[in-house]
Amino acid sequence: MKKSKASATIIRPKAKKPRVVLGVTASIAAFRAADLASALSKAGVDVDVILTREACRFITPLTFAALTHRQVVTDANEGVLDARPMHITLADDADLVIVAPATANLIGEYAHGLAPEVLTCILLATLAPVVVAPAMNGKMWLHPATQANVELLKKRGVEFIGPEKGLLACGYEGIGRLWPVADIARQVLAKFGISSEKK
Repeated sequence: MKKSKASATIIRPKAKKPRVVLGVTASIAAFRAADLASALSKAGVDVDVILTREACRFITPLTFAALTHRQVVTDANEGVLDARPMHITLADDADLVIVAPATANLIGEYAHGLAPEVLTCILLATLAPVVVAPAMNGKMWLHPATQANVELLKKRGVEFIGPEKGLLACGYEGIGRLWPVADIARQVLAKFGISSEKK
């Protein structure tokens, strides 16, 4: 009697989700970073949010934890992850790092290799592509020091999205607004071949 062959089931590993580190700095536009974290998470991206010390005065870690279902890292809770300093693990595991909003201070620290906080440590340690979305007063953005720092970072391969013109929180009108969140999300997702359009 001929034995029938047992049907074999091939178990394929799940495709690895893209992993993005989202850095949030001390700007009034920090609340819009919550929408960005939400949009990326809903699109199937693992989002690790890093808040600077001063960013925590504008928005809480709890907001991002609820939207991403992941631990939010600040200087207050940075420790060891996977037997390595947390900032090294995050820097190594990131497929992309985006800072949105990015202040003039953060841009200056990054350009000059200063790392006083977890976010700047990650920026200096990562080999992943880095995207920066600035938000600040227009005069601060146009200041020669800020523009020199931006050009320096661009030469090193950092991509900038925005800022755009409009009414600023400080009362001035001009350049300095955070680029629209939907457009930032679209550009980030496109790097992973993910469409951000609603089906």
